[in-house]
Amino acid sequence: MRMLRHLCAGPARRRFPEASLRRIAAAIAAGESRHSGQLRFAVEARLGWNDLIAGRDARQAARGAFAQLGVWDTAGNNGVLLYLLLADHRIEIVADRGYTRRVGDERWQAVCDDIQRALATGAAEAAVLGGIAALNEIMAAAFPREAGAAAAGNELPDEPALL
Repeated sequence: MRMLRHLCAGPARRRFPEASLRRIAAAIAAGESRHSGQLRFAVEARLGWNDLIAGRDARQAARGAFAQLGVWDTAGNNGVLLYLLLADHRIEIVADRGYTRRVGDERWQAVCDDIQRALATGAAEAAVLGGIAALNEIMAAAFPREAGAAAAGNELPDEPALL
């Protein structure tokens, strides 16, 4: 059944057309103005045949995307990846080690659950924008932008990654 879902999954651009991607990038940029963390959103329509045969799940795919997109490589170890695997209807959040003692797993899971519920209504863009807003709140609490400090360079692109 899972292989069939992946085989028949449509392209990510069907759920996230260019205008949606621009609004998501703008939400990421606006949120990052409030904290020193770096947020990326990646969406993958389906996994490849070899990944499916190997039994790779959404969490493993998200960790791979975290590395591939360089989210782990921020100066403050405070990158966060919001990953959506469309064929499995799964949301994953992978946070860099800077969050380990600052944010509990239940907070990340609560954001995933909220996005999952919103996705079930069919409003993909709204679900992701809500998740980005929630993540920016968490990131601002953990790594607030210091008052009067010049904004650090944007270490990661704000544009969503279509994998």
